[in-house]
Amino acid sequence: MALPITEIKIKKLKMRLKHSFSTSFGSVKDKEFFLIEARDGEGNCGYGESVAFEVPWYTEETVKTVFHMMEDYLIPILQMECLTHPQDVSNIFKPIKRNHMAKAAIEGAIWDLYAKREGVSLARALGGERKKIEVGIAIGIQSTINELLHTIDQAFQEGYKRIKIKIKPGYDIKVLREVRWHFPSIPLMVDANSAYTLDDIEHLKQLDEFDLMMIEQPLSDDDIMDHAKLQSVIHTPVCLDESIHSLEDVKMAYELGSCRIINIKPGRVGGLTEAKRIHDYCKDKDIHVWCGGMLETGVGRAQNIALASLPQFTLPGDISSSSRYWEKDIIYPEIVARNGMIEVPDQPGIGYQLDEEKVDHFLEWEKVYQL
Repeated sequence: MALPITEIKIKKLKMRLKHSFSTSFGSVKDKEFFLIEARDGEGNCGYGESVAFEVPWYTEETVKTVFHMMEDYLIPILQMECLTHPQDVSNIFKPIKRNHMAKAAIEGAIWDLYAKREGVSLARALGGERKKIEVGIAIGIQSTINELLHTIDQAFQEGYKRIKIKIKPGYDIKVLREVRWHFPSIPLMVDANSAYTLDDIEHLKQLDEFDLMMIEQPLSDDDIMDHAKLQSVIHTPVCLDESIHSLEDVKMAYELGSCRIINIKPGRVGGLTEAKRIHDYCKDKDIHVWCGGMLETGVGRAQNIALASLPQFTLPGDISSSSRYWEKDIIYPEIVARNGMIEVPDQPGIGYQLDEEKVDHFLEWEKVYQL
């Protein structure tokens, strides 16, 4: 049976975060992104969200390149193809190399549309099993230690199941000693965003004293081999993020022993279909996975919730309450974490409604494409 798509709409939005989010590669205060709408002509509409930043510091993609790829290549491909299932999208987009975030934005909208047409939740459409997911929180680099400690304490009091803090050279061992002094037993992990090299290996060995859940992406974003060398000499589990763009990358990392944990982000791997393929492989190989965040609004966050309901997401993801990042989100009800848990919606699709008034408030422009 065909999956009819009659229209794709791209809306450019710009929203301000409640607080700047800083990592080893830069800071974000205003988030520009695209809201994608896929319609079927029968009153159903699926939503997707792009996650690329304005600057290519996380991957090579940017807000501008995402729009270029969607308008000039991906949507024209959809205009020539007949879909039967959202899984078809990743196959027909294969001739276009990489540009995973552009692909994921469109595919996410089509997955949501498909689930709504089927009358099932997106979680169920993906094969999710959990009714609630455990969630953690990511804390950016803070200006002072006291500010960091206060933020951790607040998150801990709110019930988040895991704390992740960003680190970089000069903002790591001393900071962690302070954190562990004040919070000796909280589940704690660190994220380096590729800030180190193998020249720092003796320095990184010091992380073993802090009983960390993992260190995320300590070395280069395009590296898998050197992470294997690092993992062989440190006890702290290495988690790969930026190095993983496909199932093939995961297989290579597994064979080389480059990590013990995989962070799955749909935008980074090209969409929910590839994310599920990675999940299924990791389940078979007993590799722990968790769902990372990209400062999404409610649409992208809702899709992450659905993904994280799959059984091998054994570690809390970066999927916190909407209010943690936004004064006003673009969905209702807003996503709320209670005691470190978020309920997985059972309504059709992503399970949240788009707040059109708020979308219009943040809207910069929109463009419609007929299929």
